[in-house]
Amino acid sequence: MNIIQDSVATPQGEVELYGHIAPGFESVLDIFRENFREGREIGAACSAYVNGERVVDIWGGWRCLNRQKSWDEDTMVVVMSTTKGLSALVMALLHSDGHLDFDRTVASYWPEFAQGGKSSVTVRQLLAHQAGLAAVDVTLTPESMADREILEDALAKQVPLWTPGTRHGYHATTLGFYQNAIVRRADQHGRTVGELVRDRLSGPPPKDMYIGLPDAIPDERVAEIVVTPDWRAIRQLPLRTILSSLNPRSLFHRVAGNPKLKNLSDVSTRKYLKLELPSFGGVATARALALSYSLFAGRNPILHCASEIFQQLEAAAIEPSCGDRDIVLGIPTAYSLGFSKPGPFFNFGTDDRAYGTPGAGGSQAFADPATNLGFAYTPNNLRLGVLDDSRARALREVTYQCIEKLS
Repeated sequence: MNIIQDSVATPQGEVELYGHIAPGFESVLDIFRENFREGREIGAACSAYVNGERVVDIWGGWRCLNRQKSWDEDTMVVVMSTTKGLSALVMALLHSDGHLDFDRTVASYWPEFAQGGKSSVTVRQLLAHQAGLAAVDVTLTPESMADREILEDALAKQVPLWTPGTRHGYHATTLGFYQNAIVRRADQHGRTVGELVRDRLSGPPPKDMYIGLPDAIPDERVAEIVVTPDWRAIRQLPLRTILSSLNPRSLFHRVAGNPKLKNLSDVSTRKYLKLELPSFGGVATARALALSYSLFAGRNPILHCASEIFQQLEAAAIEPSCGDRDIVLGIPTAYSLGFSKPGPFFNFGTDDRAYGTPGAGGSQAFADPATNLGFAYTPNNLRLGVLDDSRARALREVTYQCIEKLS
């Protein structure tokens, strides 16, 4: 590995870049540097593992918005819906252990869930965003999300917005809460999603991924975030999606507006990070995310997983009976077992076997079994626009170019 210690001039001044690059992957650093040079980054990290070997591990810029404190090797950042992938990975491990069956009904693990006509909803349908539970009628606040009994009572009573299995719509906030309720009941030790991420995915200390940030982790390890619209990306969305995002009565607003935040950056405060928010509240380094996905991409024996679970993860998404248009986002999407699958608005991976999740503002992480690649990108300048951030896409594409040249 080549040790990186570089600097780049940006519109806001000089920034330092650090890390490690395997021979043949130097052009990934070039794109990383270009993202900073064009003023699109404050701080960020990118990591990639191929065949279990680290080939890219770079970071740089600032972890604070006043550009006084540098982004360090162990800097974590809130990764928004990239968190969903971690939640899905631990559910896959529970399935492999024989404690969770994707084709059983949710109510078979959680009897109260059967209320509101949901008795036949399967775990697989829920994880594919097909359960009609994208919104919840109760107001979500830090206090209500921290009270598991009250929250799960509301979730169990929720009536589906459509007939489960006929459509899909992004369960942006609610999916993780439903996952946590199932996981706690399925795991033989009653652990939560966050506890399983800690116990099964994070490896030995120092741990670099959390859903529910412990008080013992100092603020200095977590980057501040800023949220800005990416107007160029927004203009590329279908008109119906743009209109839906502007309509306060739309399903999009009902989903995106609960919990109601003064600013999306509130999610990166301790008030939220200490909560277990398995849909959007995880904090991680790019390195930890990429390594976790690489273990799955390469079917690593260290996971102690049956081959059947890898086959399920790599299988194509089961399209709902009424088509692939996401009725929350208004665009074609594909979901399976809690992950996004490749599609026109998030066209990652070599083929349809790839699985992962993008996060609002730009982060993303995924497994590509075709190349045994685990990839992750984590910025703190969250540029809202589309699912597939242009900075991440450029880094991902050049990583594939390097893999192809070396193959």
